[in-house]
Amino acid sequence: MADSNASSGGLYVLDYGAGNVRSIANTLTKLGYSFKWISQPEDFAKADKLIFPGVGAFSTAVSNLRSQGLFKPLQDYIASGRPYFGICIGMQILFKDSLEARDLLASTIGGTENEGALTDETNWAGLGLIDWEIGKFVSKDKSVPHMGWNGVTFVGDNAEPGQRDGLSETESYYFVHSYCAPYADDPRISSWANSVTQYGEEVFVSTIKKGNVFATQFHPEKSGQAGLEVLRAWLESVTNATSGHDVPQSPARSLSALKQNVDGFRKRVIACLDVRSNDQGDLVVTKGDQYDVREKDEGSGRQVRNLGKPVALTERYYNAGADEICLLNITSFRNSPLRDQPMLEVVRKAANEVYVPLTIGGGIKDTVDPDGTKRSALEVASEYFRAGADKVSIGSEAVIAVEKMMERVGSGGQWTGDGTSAIEQISRAYGRQAVVVSIDPKRVYISPETSPEDTERYSKETVVATSSPYTLETEKGRSWWYQCTINGGRVLKSLSVVELARGVEVLGAGEILVNSIDRDGTGLGFDLDLIRLIKTAVSIPVVASSGAGNEDHFADVFQKTQVEAALAAGIFHRGEVEISSVKSRCREHGLKMR
Repeated sequence: MADSNASSGGLYVLDYGAGNVRSIANTLTKLGYSFKWISQPEDFAKADKLIFPGVGAFSTAVSNLRSQGLFKPLQDYIASGRPYFGICIGMQILFKDSLEARDLLASTIGGTENEGALTDETNWAGLGLIDWEIGKFVSKDKSVPHMGWNGVTFVGDNAEPGQRDGLSETESYYFVHSYCAPYADDPRISSWANSVTQYGEEVFVSTIKKGNVFATQFHPEKSGQAGLEVLRAWLESVTNATSGHDVPQSPARSLSALKQNVDGFRKRVIACLDVRSNDQGDLVVTKGDQYDVREKDEGSGRQVRNLGKPVALTERYYNAGADEICLLNITSFRNSPLRDQPMLEVVRKAANEVYVPLTIGGGIKDTVDPDGTKRSALEVASEYFRAGADKVSIGSEAVIAVEKMMERVGSGGQWTGDGTSAIEQISRAYGRQAVVVSIDPKRVYISPETSPEDTERYSKETVVATSSPYTLETEKGRSWWYQCTINGGRVLKSLSVVELARGVEVLGAGEILVNSIDRDGTGLGFDLDLIRLIKTAVSIPVVASSGAGNEDHFADVFQKTQVEAALAAGIFHRGEVEISSVKSRCREHGLKMR
């Protein structure tokens, strides 16, 4: 990497081979710092400042560090007193162990089937610097993973609302994790805690600070300008030795003093860009009406609707305040996604311009290249992560995987995966928070011709318009259930939407993006009946999509279904509604927004 004006000395970044590390590289470049990668154990001796931007599952991080001979050199580096900044897994690995690793091992080896693997601490033990265990969020009062924007509270007993270490109690930061370090009135953890965050009823450590160690559970490189300030403050402190980072911490406050009546979790507004090749072969952002992306005017030759260039629109939405940006490659490049250099380049360039999460969808599946080379879904996803994606979205492949699981259940099998689906492959390596499942349900109206079998099978999922407070006047007097589709809504499947949602959660999905073929492009508002069905069926976060026509539609879906996020495309692309006005309207309704 080219030298910059800021002197960075021996600043190194540890990449153990998993997840999106391009974002931290882009962030350091934006801040004016050059760096080198830790590529072999000997590199630790050259470093006088180290950033570990861990992304993925705890056990994957531990396994990769050990297999590459980096585990012990990392321990020695931290023990030497040189500055260390850990991010997400880079923070959690400082602890003695994690329940995430034990959970994964138990599910992979069949519980006590191989107790040797479970008792061998090299499979799950962290660096052991902090004598505390990373635990799992409880989902009884909230969705898990904790995915989205939240605040921080300093733990010091003389703490006042303000800013230090680049952190501010008035800002929001981006979290994405299922496991956390629970805060307690115990010096083993309270002596390390710099700030805490509350999610639901649980209070966990969001930053740690002691001696040469500083670490964040959130992702500063994905937390917009607020996150950039956290990294800037640390870099300045370790480069110039002049910063609030040198100020000693005051004694920690008790858990009861830190706990609030309501957490600080914010609702997300997501801008979605459907990307595909137009008839001239250029990648453009488009938008369909009920999934038809071609112009309706026959005089135009029914060209693909062109609403702009992907990278330019991505940057525009970041600057407009989007909490997340979703790029969906709706052409899928079904023959060879890894050879789809234009789409990979879109991701790389977008990651250079935005500092909020990027979700990428399209073609995330097992494939075979034209030359016969087999590519796993994990390999495809990994390429997008390396290009700058934070999450990948899986569509039709998820439906097929749940169908197969239900077939096994019907034959006497268990309600569990077989380890081969794209969802399972990717969530095992990167954690379930890296996997979004995008579903495309379509209404099936009940009529005299509906079979008794279907009527009985879907009775618990049937929406009766006369008793629903969410249906439109034109729908009164009708009843329906929601059928799953694949291939952009072109192929109907027998699965119901609830069966699919519950199935993908079992397989390891961390979030569900709920589209609606019936509402897509109509501007009539989100299908609240559909979204409510999904939200009450699963314990993972849900994103509402399809049908938004104005700011009130966002407030409605947040208040009436409790979804964590809402997504729109066309109304943003055409400038009919601004992201800032959506957030303002939601605040007027008492909703917390970034």
